[in-house]
This record gives sequence, structure tokens and C-alpha cells, in this order.
Amino acid sequence: MNNVYSVAQVNRYVKNMFTQDYFLQNIYVKGEVSNCKYHTSGHIYFSLKDESGTLSCIMFAGSRKGLAFRMKDGDKVVAGGRVDVYERDGRYQFYAREITLEGAGALYERFLALKQELEDMGMFAQEYKQPIPEFARRVGVVTSPTGAAIRDIANVSTRRNPFVQTILYPALVQGEGAAASIVKGIQMLDEAGVDVIIVGRGGGSIEDLWAFNEEEVARAIFECRTPVISAVGHETDFTISDFVADLRAPTPSAAAELAYFDCRSFLDAMQGYQERIERAIWNRIDVNRAKVERYQTRLQYLNPESRLRDQQQYAADMQERISSAMEQKIKDKRHRLSLYLERFYGLSPLRKLNQGYSYVSDEKGKTVTSVSQVKQGDSLLVYVTDGTIRAAVQDTRKEERDDG
Repeated sequence: MNNVYSVAQVNRYVKNMFTQDYFLQNIYVKGEVSNCKYHTSGHIYFSLKDESGTLSCIMFAGSRKGLAFRMKDGDKVVAGGRVDVYERDGRYQFYAREITLEGAGALYERFLALKQELEDMGMFAQEYKQPIPEFARRVGVVTSPTGAAIRDIANVSTRRNPFVQTILYPALVQGEGAAASIVKGIQMLDEAGVDVIIVGRGGGSIEDLWAFNEEEVARAIFECRTPVISAVGHETDFTISDFVADLRAPTPSAAAELAYFDCRSFLDAMQGYQERIERAIWNRIDVNRAKVERYQTRLQYLNPESRLRDQQQYAADMQERISSAMEQKIKDKRHRLSLYLERFYGLSPLRKLNQGYSYVSDEKGKTVTSVSQVKQGDSLLVYVTDGTIRAAVQDTRKEERDDG
């Protein structure tokens, strides 16, 4: 009973055995895929089998970049990774880091080597990527004139914008001489002055797509002055041209969607801009019209002619008031004058004369009011109502009178 161990201890011991075995940590296994399931977490669960047995396998989501195609049951593959023990279940399984279709392993190794070499040279660097023009007028296409790619591009271009000119370079996209044909097409369309170039083809095996993994094609795309969209194969297919191009499209149809702007959407947008501009202009006109009306009102209020008319009216009112006041004043003065004249009439010397009184003065015209002013023999002038009497003083007599 001294050699009794727990399940966990046994599983951990076996796991350490697998971990310490260098051979099992870096191994390639070939077989047929079965029970392949893509989990929502991104992990892929599958089995590899041959005529003698089955091996449980898993590829974690973090290793998915090592899978360049959509794996399915029945595929003959070569998987690289490690064998390890899953302690909880006490079973061993294969943890895949990379998977290639059987027969394409050597090509895939070449693909990875060239990809690393060009990446180290900086040909995939983002700073070298050119922006794809938003409104291209001429689109160049390098592909087979009889393949599905050109038909897909033509369908999309007709639907989105039939007014954009499409220039096709009929290139070989598979087999001997394909790489040179693709390079020549890129160079000729670059010289032709198109706005953007689509380089691509439909899907296929790694051998079928290999022309787009050639270094000369990668360099032609990198050196092209015109922006290049790479559209090779299906969404899960990746080639060297995808990495070096200015933009990668998952399919030729998607590349056409990116290269040909939608004229209907463009016209709708322009119509919307026109309506917005017109509304803005009319709003501005309304605002300015209201301002002009306010200024006109203020101008009319401040207009010198209007103010002059107001002043003229004020002057006329004041003149009328002054005339009325003057007439009333004259009327009052005339009445008072009449009263004064009546009073003065009662005090008039002529009236007194008419009543029998006379006015006496000496020869010099000085009024004589006292006997002390004359002496015997002096000449006097006596004024009566109808003339003057000259008289001589014969005698004077002073008399006391009571004025009361």
C-alpha cells in the first residue's frame, strides 16, 4: 500500500514525461481530418486518422494564423505541433500550431520563408501603403480573361458604376509563365495611368495560387506607383501579394466593391449636399432679408427727410401756438390800453381846457403855478382850447387855500 498515488499525481507524472520528451514537443503528423468543429471561442477541435488509428487534436485560436485554408472533414493534411497530456481527463492529444494540405507542405514552407524574408525587408510596412482613391475613373484589372474573377468584377462594376472605365490585362494566373505575365500586366497598367489596379483570381489550391506567392510579383506590386488591391482566392486564402499590396480584399467581388464607387449613392449624397446647401442659402437669404428690413425701419426712423418733416411739423405747431399766444397777448394789451386811454382821457389837459380851464406859462414856455413866479409887468401866455392869449401882469395876490 506504500505505492498508492492519486489520479492527479499519476496524470501529472505522465504529463511531465510528455513534456520532457523533445521529440513530442515538435512533431509533424499527417492524416485525414474527421470530426472537425470550429468553436465560437475560435478554437478548432478535430481528429487525425489513418487506417490504423485516430489522434485527438486541437488548434487554439491564437495559432489560427498557421492555418491558411478552411479545414473540413476528409482533408488530407500535415499538422505541426506538440503532443501533451490534458490532466483533467487524463488523456493525451495533439496541439497543432500549423496545418497544411498534404502535398503542399514544401510549397507552404517556401511561402513562409519568402513571407518572412520580405517582411524583414520592410515590404509589408504600413508606411509604404498607398490610399485607395475614393472616386476612381479608370480601374485596371490583372487577371484571366476567362476566369470567374473578371466576371465577378464586371458584375459589381456594372451594378455600382457603369461610367468607370475598366481596362483588363489578360494575364496568365496559373502555371508556367504566370508570374511574369502578372508582373507585365501590373507594369503596363501602371504606365497607362489608371487610378487603381486589381490583381487577383478565383480560389484554388496553394499550387493554383502559387504565382501570387512569387517574389517577382511581390516586387512589382511594391514598386507600382498606382495603388494595388490584391484579391486572390477566397476569404481564407492568403498569398504574398496580399501582404505587399496596398489593400487586401477577401474576394475579387469585394475588390470591385472597394475600387468602384457607387454612383447612385454618390448622386444621392450629392443631392443631399445640394439640398443642404440650398437650405443654408435660403436660410441665409431670409436672415439677411430680415436684417435689411430692420435696417430699413431704422433708416426710415433716422432718415433726415423724415426728421425734417417732423421738425417742420413741430415748427408749424410752435408757430401756431406762438401766433395764438401773441394774438391773445395783443388782445390783452389792447384791452389794458383801452383802460389806460380811458383813464388818461379823464386826466387830459385838453379836456380840462374844454371844461373852461386854461394853461399859463411865461414868455419862455415855463408853466406858471404860483404868484411868486411873476411880478407886475411880466408877459404871460394863456392857452385856451382854441388858441393863445398874451397878457401882462398888473397885480399879484397870494391866497391861502384849503386843498382838503
